[in-house]
Amino acid sequence: MDIIPAIDIIDGVCVRLTRGDYNTKKIYDGDPLHVAKSYEDAGIRYLHCVDLDGARTGHIVNEETVRKICEETALEVDFGGGIQSDADIQKAFTIGVRQITAGSIAVLEPETLIRWLRHYGPEKIILGADFKYGKIAISGWQESSSLDLLSFLDDYISRGIRTVISTDISRDGMLSGSSEKTYETIKSRFPHIRLIASGGIASMDDIRKLNDMNIDGVIIGKAIYEERITLKEITEFIASC
Repeated sequence: MDIIPAIDIIDGVCVRLTRGDYNTKKIYDGDPLHVAKSYEDAGIRYLHCVDLDGARTGHIVNEETVRKICEETALEVDFGGGIQSDADIQKAFTIGVRQITAGSIAVLEPETLIRWLRHYGPEKIILGADFKYGKIAISGWQESSSLDLLSFLDDYISRGIRTVISTDISRDGMLSGSSEKTYETIKSRFPHIRLIASGGIASMDDIRKLNDMNIDGVIIGKAIYEERITLKEITEFIASC
């Protein structure tokens, strides 16, 4: 299992939200690069980076912050938030991210995402399937859709998507444990995809449970900042895998 810390950015600093509510913003560190380097020093290979300003405005905002992380660390960065156009995705890859996470555009402009998938290849495109009570949410989780999570996944996996990040918005930032039953259902129905679980991770026990379920990766955010999970514990887990 891949351990993937999250860095969410607003106004160039590291923040966390609760259940995607921008009014709950809490600043944890003024220097995302410093945080990213601490993850790299702990032996972590992957980073999930989200431009929350971009997610809300519909275009990339914090590109220079992300560029510094890509240039000054060896972390493999997947990036999302505000990627809504050809110019946006080109910019993301130009600043050095390894993969982009496509969320809102998968709902609003599916033909664009399919075109990107064909052009860049499935190894470069992650489907962001963020859900609340079984329905897909978009625009930085500020809007709900009528799309059913499993039907949404079925459609895109049949079109070539191989990697999915699925966040349970109702648990995100709550430190209440992950949506294990949902991820078990997804993995059972689509066993060949790379499934990355996100939302609610509060302890190493949560991570071990997902690992035992053969979930391929897990994104951790608030639990690290709040020291519910330490970098030492992550390092030891990585070494044991």
